[in-house]
Amino acid sequence: MSTVPFVLSSSENRAPGDREEAIAYFSMEIGIKAAIPTYSGGLGVLAGDTLRAAADLGMPIIGVTLLYRNGYFTQHLDAHGNQTESPTQWVPEDHLQPLTRRVSIEIEGRTVQVRAWRYLIEGIFGGHVNVLFLDTDLPENSDWDRALTNDLYGGDRHYRLCQEALLGLAGVEMLHALGIDGRLIYHMNEGHSALLALGLLERHTGARAPDTVSDDDIRAVRSHCVFTTHTPVPAGHDKFDWSLVTRVLGPRRARLLEDVGCRHDGQLNMTYLALRFSRHINGVALRHGEISADMFPDYPVHSITNGADTAMWTSQPFARLFDDQIPVWRQDNQYLRYALGIPLEDIQSAHREAKQDLLNEVARRTGQRLSPTALTMGFARRATEYKRADLLFADIERLKRMARRMGPLQILFAGKAHPRDEGGKQMIREVFEAAEELRGHVPVVYLEDYDMELAKFLVSGVDVWLNTPLKPHEASGTSGMKAAFNGVPSLSVLDGWWLEGHIEGITGWAIGDRDATSEPGQEIADLYDKLHHTVMPIYYDSPLEFARIRRYCIAYNGSFFNTQRMVRQYWKSAYHRVIAESPAEVD
Repeated sequence: MSTVPFVLSSSENRAPGDREEAIAYFSMEIGIKAAIPTYSGGLGVLAGDTLRAAADLGMPIIGVTLLYRNGYFTQHLDAHGNQTESPTQWVPEDHLQPLTRRVSIEIEGRTVQVRAWRYLIEGIFGGHVNVLFLDTDLPENSDWDRALTNDLYGGDRHYRLCQEALLGLAGVEMLHALGIDGRLIYHMNEGHSALLALGLLERHTGARAPDTVSDDDIRAVRSHCVFTTHTPVPAGHDKFDWSLVTRVLGPRRARLLEDVGCRHDGQLNMTYLALRFSRHINGVALRHGEISADMFPDYPVHSITNGADTAMWTSQPFARLFDDQIPVWRQDNQYLRYALGIPLEDIQSAHREAKQDLLNEVARRTGQRLSPTALTMGFARRATEYKRADLLFADIERLKRMARRMGPLQILFAGKAHPRDEGGKQMIREVFEAAEELRGHVPVVYLEDYDMELAKFLVSGVDVWLNTPLKPHEASGTSGMKAAFNGVPSLSVLDGWWLEGHIEGITGWAIGDRDATSEPGQEIADLYDKLHHTVMPIYYDSPLEFARIRRYCIAYNGSFFNTQRMVRQYWKSAYHRVIAESPAEVD
């Protein structure tokens, strides 16, 4: 892999001497840091971690996303767990550099002007990755068009399709205007950006009529595209009625999409569009790759299991410990394997400090002081029904008995529900109701306004990371990986990445079996039995054994489930292969 960084020059063009091949990584959301709230959850955080690893490895990549001036949203919870939302106030000028270039695209027959802002990610070896944030808040645009880059996942299907047109079509045009195209490889991180394929096809065919587009034209575009799908169930893929597609993109573009085989059941399915135009396709875990291959049998779907960024998600106590014991862990995350040689007492000490940092943050946010010695479980992720935050509360009385007989138990929750996800909002209310029933027996705290900063405290400070998705909805999941960097074992349903990371009693504990679908009754029984008969006895009666499990988490899962490994796999299996076989420039 080349270590020459791909950096925009001061004139906003490719710097002299930079390699011509590069990767454009398109994602509807990219989580850089909490102060730039242009992400909602796992997809965006993964994108940010991917680009940080690319910067560390010197990969010639550039990120492309939209600028959301209202952020995702700020979450407010009342005493009963009712969620309300307000815009997140942030000032792009405080974090991003505005670029002078402008491009325009046509939406609903109107010309919409688009500019870009830049954020520079600096890698540990001096490499750099630029991230472009596309923005329509310009005086030349109508009020409605100016608002197109206001809200992440806001509005209706019409608003969503307009945003996806901006990401794909304006993203391609902006890269061209900045001189960053040619033999560029375009990576679509989920189907939201699939309209970039339409933009590339138009650049390749010029003014030719839609019915003249040939298989050779499609292959020319396909040779430059990579697609990662993150959604393991059909309902999760973006689909738009053809009448809306024609209205937003115009009759000519709708005809072009239809002529190249992208109309399915009277709709534009963004996943099928991405599949149709991609040379390499992958899911985000081994099981997810298998599920995706079954969902899309006409396409070759591979697997590249997700990772998380170690430097980003390792707490300061463990980072200091690794710096002392494994000095090269930041440069090469595989060296975390040598955590097996760290004394157990040092593991215990680092975790005690990280746990106290978390409890201090809980007290600061809520005024509630929790015990530093009680077994503390964490559950933090997007609040939606399939995550099943309520599974732990299937038997309230048994939880009380366990806390009374085995030792104190306390549980921390966090997560936002999408403003229109009533099921997710109800899930939050149910956690609040369970907390009230457990009052005086098991402290349950739901932390408001979950973001990347709060996540850092949670994944490092709890004692056990709980994950209870309804199979097969968890494509991968990455929060348990982040916990593993900090020696926190998982108690999790066997879905997503945990099918690969789980070693019973070594890296954590399984809930249920390895079947592809959930059996809720069995999973509830397993959850309670493992907690009662295994996790709590080890925690309270065998602290050195629990420390040994922490050490295994770091050595086995931390050394593998990281974005350095993931990005290297993308380079070898996707990017390098596409670059090597790409026959020509698309324009």
